[in-house]
Amino acid sequence: MSFRRAALALALAATILAAPAPATATPGVVEVSNTVDIRCAFYTMKANADWYFPAGTPRGLVYLQHGFSRSNGNLQDLAEHYATAGFVVFAPTLPSANLYGCTVNNIGSNTGFLDNVADLLGKAADSGDKLGRSFADARARAGRAGLALPTSYVISGHSAGGEVAAYVANRLRTSYAAQFAKVKALVLLDPVKSPVGQSMANAFEGLTNTALPMYAISSPPYLANSNASGTVELTSHVSRPFLGVRLSTGCHCDAEGGSTDGLCTLTSGTPQARNVAALQTLAAAWAVDGVTGTSTATYYPGGAYYDGLLADNVVQTLSGV
Repeated sequence: MSFRRAALALALAATILAAPAPATATPGVVEVSNTVDIRCAFYTMKANADWYFPAGTPRGLVYLQHGFSRSNGNLQDLAEHYATAGFVVFAPTLPSANLYGCTVNNIGSNTGFLDNVADLLGKAADSGDKLGRSFADARARAGRAGLALPTSYVISGHSAGGEVAAYVANRLRTSYAAQFAKVKALVLLDPVKSPVGQSMANAFEGLTNTALPMYAISSPPYLANSNASGTVELTSHVSRPFLGVRLSTGCHCDAEGGSTDGLCTLTSGTPQARNVAALQTLAAAWAVDGVTGTSTATYYPGGAYYDGLLADNVVQTLSGV
């Protein structure tokens, strides 16, 4: 999560606040934790990874990335909703501080590290490579031996993780064409542009002329989301009539829902139930439509669910210039 100096000054105090207990796993969803190897400079980082398995045959794989100063555990609530919708979910924890720049947001130059993160999906077809090894271990722990890693992908990221998600998608486009063809949707959750570099803008410029569905679910501009910097990047660089929604009374913690904590709520506000429900419903629905190649009318402008959100002033429509 990209907090400004004033917010960061509160972090120490926030750590003494008790975080809510993790929610009980959704019935039918199995969560396991292990590690995944990611190259960082001259060494291999063993990053913590959470895997979520749906009850039945998976529709696809969601790569779900947390934001600055956060971890994969903060996205448990959303991950379970993606899994309930039929996805295997892969949620790694990436550092927010690292001597060699191997960080979730760019505070110097993290692009080499993000190339290595993209390599996880880039080589996912090889069961003996990094993501394949982590998945094989996770499926065994989950009691799903024999399950194949899905070959349709949705890339989703919150806050600074939104920049990672866009970067990874574009890196697949430029370096792993066969794997990029398996990416069916990009779903960004109040994305935030890093304070250094143009990684997000470059990614959107690279993706804008592709057929990849790209959506954001954002909150209004304020300190915690750097004045909606990531949403501005998306709508400035991708010229499409529908790019998702802004939650009219949303906050930066909405994507974390029931698995947020005192650090996020102290610096960013407390999520409202109706905003969390709308975010989780739309994110899962757009992911399902991406992998199935459909467009379920109720979740888009003109549809009953979507227009109900508009009428109740829960959302506002985002569009590109």
